[in-house]
Amino acid sequence: MNELTVPRPVKSFTARRSARLHALPERQRMLPRSLSGVAWARAYRTRLRVTDTIVILASVSLGYVMRLLFEPDLFAENGSLLRFGLGSVAVVALWAISLDAFRSRDLKVVGIGQDEYRRIVAACFTFFGTLAMVFVVGGIMSAQWFFVVAAPLGTIGLLLGRWSWRKWLIRQRAFGHFLSRVVVVGKRKDVIKVIRQIDRNSSANYSVVGAVIDKHDTEADDGVLRDIRVHRGLDKVADFAGSIECDGIVVAGQPTRRGDFIQDLAWELEGRSLELILATSLANVAGPRIHFRPVDGLPLIHVEIPQFDGGKHVTKRVMDIVLATIALVVLSPLLVVIGILVRLESDGPALFTQQRVGRNGVPFQIFKFRSMTADAPERLSELRDASEGNGVLFKIKNDPRVTKLGRVLRKYSLDELPQIWNVLIGDMSLVGPRPPLPVEVDGYEDRVRRRLYIKPGLTGMWQINGRSTLSWEDSVRLDLYYVENWSVVGDLMIMWRTVKVIIAPVGAY
Repeated sequence: MNELTVPRPVKSFTARRSARLHALPERQRMLPRSLSGVAWARAYRTRLRVTDTIVILASVSLGYVMRLLFEPDLFAENGSLLRFGLGSVAVVALWAISLDAFRSRDLKVVGIGQDEYRRIVAACFTFFGTLAMVFVVGGIMSAQWFFVVAAPLGTIGLLLGRWSWRKWLIRQRAFGHFLSRVVVVGKRKDVIKVIRQIDRNSSANYSVVGAVIDKHDTEADDGVLRDIRVHRGLDKVADFAGSIECDGIVVAGQPTRRGDFIQDLAWELEGRSLELILATSLANVAGPRIHFRPVDGLPLIHVEIPQFDGGKHVTKRVMDIVLATIALVVLSPLLVVIGILVRLESDGPALFTQQRVGRNGVPFQIFKFRSMTADAPERLSELRDASEGNGVLFKIKNDPRVTKLGRVLRKYSLDELPQIWNVLIGDMSLVGPRPPLPVEVDGYEDRVRRRLYIKPGLTGMWQINGRSTLSWEDSVRLDLYYVENWSVVGDLMIMWRTVKVIIAPVGAY
């Protein structure tokens, strides 16, 4: 599973796409060939290439202009202007080539998010690092504007360009456009599982248009296969896929006991322009942790075991300290104002403290702005039967203990700002699993205790995927996925998505 194809518990995308597609006649719901498969891939990559080129040209040109403005004397020599101009053209061409070399427009990553952004950053850093070494070795010390202006602005511009196209692509896919049409092959239960996973994820690249199951499979159909073409029998998979003009075949699990089934299927697909995709049963494993190593024709899948110490975690801690310090300095006036307003509205302290459980089960005191009346803990028992939470946490949408100011603070997550101090002193991280209460931890199963392997976060997968609307199972699944697959780039993306959630809050009460 790719790193950003995290299963999402919300079904707004699926419901929205389903409603739009099923409002159309059957013949119109079938994806036009120009809006699916190889055709859309080529068109989309062309748009990315044009956008990337424009961004690179603009950033390098700006560096060229800045040098003209601030160092006009450097162009007094004959030929200096021409040499710098030719150098700029070379930088543009090589920068564009580096994006291709790092396969930043590969179909396996475009429109997904994190891996695409990582490849862009890696391409830019590698290119300008190599360029710097060439300039030093060659004694060229007059091209600093490339590094001061073009490199940072170009990298940011490339990321923003890809982000904009990704948002556009997701909107198009809500109408069934720009998706690869696939047929899912396997046992009925495996086929249904794969279809549900694809449908529930807004960044999925695929539209399931058919399924192939064993003709002896007699399990009951729960309706998932109702709106697609279903073929019984595993002997003519390629012919069936070709008859409905799909772009690929997804093999779910082990369709048959025949060990050579996948090999035979691959041979049947030769010359048909159909992609063969294997859906593994590996759970909670993101793409970068999976590596393939063929040994004498035997494809071995290497899965990296999650590491909970080491250099990557040191980097995470450094990022926490730096960003938390900046946030406290910048937000200090807002923190003071909120604290004063809380004290003025109702009796009691401005801050509310509560014991939570941190990394490795170590308890700590969490800080929040008080959003309830001072006697809220005493009134909990009389409201417990009215809980609307996820079965573990106590939550009520219209909790009578919440103050008017408290509702505003909760809606926009402003009540959690004091937790930045928890981040700074090391109790929490900026991104991580939701900080649990001791009563929750007491009821954890062994697998759920993996949530405690890293520090809880001020924000996380739970924050950007529904918050209080999540079921307990969805909350655990998202947290465990994060614990085993987190990355610095992923943390930055979660922070960015958190900002959008705060602006347009969902599930906060």
